[in-house]
Amino acid sequence: MEDVTIGFALIGMMVGLIVFGLPIGLSLISTGAIGVWLIRENPELAFRFTALATYSGIQDYVFATIPLFVLMGLLVSISDIGKDTFEVGQALLRRVRGGLGMATVGANAVFAAVTGVSIASAAVFTKVAVPEMVRHGYTMRFAAGTVAGSSILGMLIPPSLLMIVYGVLAEVSIGNMFIAGVIPGVIIALGFVVMIWIYASFFPTRIMTRQTQPELTQRAMPTGEMVVKSVPIMALVVLILGGLYTGFFTPTEAGAVGAAGALILALLRGRLDLPKFWRVLRETGLVSAAILFLLIAAGLYSRMLSLAGVPQAIGEMVEHLGLGPYGFLTVFVIIVLLMGMILDSTSILLIMVPIGAPIASAMGFDLIHFGIITIIAVEMGLLTPPFGISVFTVKATLNDPRVGIETIFAGALPFVAVMGLALMVIALVPWLATALVN
Repeated sequence: MEDVTIGFALIGMMVGLIVFGLPIGLSLISTGAIGVWLIRENPELAFRFTALATYSGIQDYVFATIPLFVLMGLLVSISDIGKDTFEVGQALLRRVRGGLGMATVGANAVFAAVTGVSIASAAVFTKVAVPEMVRHGYTMRFAAGTVAGSSILGMLIPPSLLMIVYGVLAEVSIGNMFIAGVIPGVIIALGFVVMIWIYASFFPTRIMTRQTQPELTQRAMPTGEMVVKSVPIMALVVLILGGLYTGFFTPTEAGAVGAAGALILALLRGRLDLPKFWRVLRETGLVSAAILFLLIAAGLYSRMLSLAGVPQAIGEMVEHLGLGPYGFLTVFVIIVLLMGMILDSTSILLIMVPIGAPIASAMGFDLIHFGIITIIAVEMGLLTPPFGISVFTVKATLNDPRVGIETIFAGALPFVAVMGLALMVIALVPWLATALVN
């Protein structure tokens, strides 16, 4: 059997193992090891290859970024910074139609810039924003859908764990990935805001339970209170993104500085005691260990695919079919979107980037640009059934039997449409992703 045939057979085997419930990390590492064994016809070499991937896979200094940003996100989550950010946005947009929905999007965008985790954003703003929006006359479908839809900004606006994973897999600068995500993240956030304004102005019955402008019933927040509530999170955003953009510190150093800043804020706000701190450290360890194991497994899987010549074979097939660069990109995005219906974001990246990145590079795509497109497509999967992890997070956090999962999926659908439109624009205009990098 030819090496390429073995490689494709093992991709099918890996997908089958995942479908039958084997964890993604074990699926990747087992198919990678078996592939090396079959291709080289040497079981001892396969074991050595696996050991080498385990040692070299995460020894680089840059991998310290993962636990540091996870720690920072968890500390920010328990500090009530998300609640304060939403209240400021709510006060600023109180006289704008759809202002509460816009405040949720804006608060999620700012919160994303210091957490990098979509699920954290979904959990925080389900508790903070949904009850407030429903109380002021918005439908549950719109309120829950807005939180779920805007939570995806957590993985696009830097820092982002998905960008770290992509940067490792595609072997591109994580700092450049962070910077490249700023403009696309702002574009998508503005797209959400415009969509909410259109609904509130021209189709109010679809998002409101009563024909009034509910924002006018909210209290005006004094300027001093706004400043007090805005300064902490804006200081973290400026500290992290400013340091990265100016090159003052590396992504790993940014993670350390951000985690230290979040720790100071949590202590100053009196939200952190020893039991909570221990829980934060424990959860940071669990999340980081899981991600790092996945990266080790993906490294072995990626090396096996290269050894089998799978990326080269797919590239030649695409060229033979005459699809061209954007034809390949279209097929790649469709596959990612379909995978988003059954797998989580990290798993999709671990499976698809080792295959797609070499082909994209050979076809002339900037891998930074390709990475932003891939992450947007992956994030759309967080809002599509049947998996839709952000939607399920909102459902679980609401803990209300009267709110069905289909209601939240329906509310998130317009946000998926906006992301799809933004994806096409960014794909056709590469400098939107690369302008700040270059």
